[in-house]
Amino acid sequence: MSDTHTSTTAPFVDFQDVWLAYNEELLAANHFAVEAIDLKVKQGEFIAIVGPSGCGKSTFMKLTTGLKMPSMGKIRIDGQPVTGPVKISGMAFQAPSLLPWRTTVDNVLLPLEIVEPYRSTFKSKRKEYVERARKLLQKVGLGGYEDKFPWQLSGGMQQRASICRALIHEPKMLLLDEPFGALDAFTREELWCILRDLWTEQRFNVILVTHDLRESVFLADTVYVMSKSPGRFVVRREIELPRPRELELTYTKEFTDIVLELRGHIGAIRSNAIAAAAAASHA
Repeated sequence: MSDTHTSTTAPFVDFQDVWLAYNEELLAANHFAVEAIDLKVKQGEFIAIVGPSGCGKSTFMKLTTGLKMPSMGKIRIDGQPVTGPVKISGMAFQAPSLLPWRTTVDNVLLPLEIVEPYRSTFKSKRKEYVERARKLLQKVGLGGYEDKFPWQLSGGMQQRASICRALIHEPKMLLLDEPFGALDAFTREELWCILRDLWTEQRFNVILVTHDLRESVFLADTVYVMSKSPGRFVVRREIELPRPRELELTYTKEFTDIVLELRGHIGAIRSNAIAAAAAASHA
């Protein structure tokens, strides 16, 4: 993996022994949703987080965006302590959640109407922003669909528009929570390539939460495996496959070996959880 950064560069995302209980009672009972999370992500790095359902992946996202504060530990993003919602990030989820009464281009423009410093200049710079949104939509293959409404687009097209909306204000970090989970295999792979190209060009940080191990290995620099609740990172796997990566790579032995290795880790976590549950029920 080529890395122009020296080890002295401060990490872009820095979790220091972070624990989160969802309320005071759970905290008093030592019942944590995530525990002992130590994570350092380099500037421009693409990481993926995989793990069984209910392992705290979404909780981790809430901590990273500042929507939840840790019960213990510290989080810094881009050198700043996280004390509230992080403004330098863009987000896309499994459901594209486009506003049905807005055209595609107007949906993409939404963050520029809400987020400073764009909000105060939105009216005066609207023409320039519209141009930016149209260029971005063309880049992801939605040229000709800019003035259509969400209900006129397929699921894959809606998700492309949703990614454009997450990137229009040029955030330093993109958070993706199962963004391609609801799409068919061909559409999903198309979107992997679109995301790969946007990231290669702009090198924003990406945190991708996914159930799809192939997706994580194809896209990420580093894959983290989370354990069952309380979630903690139990495996860190650097993906040293050369870039740029093409889809053909996903059929090679070196690729499938990594996928199988990760699957083995998750299988072990699941069987341990089942064994623990069984032991608890017989206790």
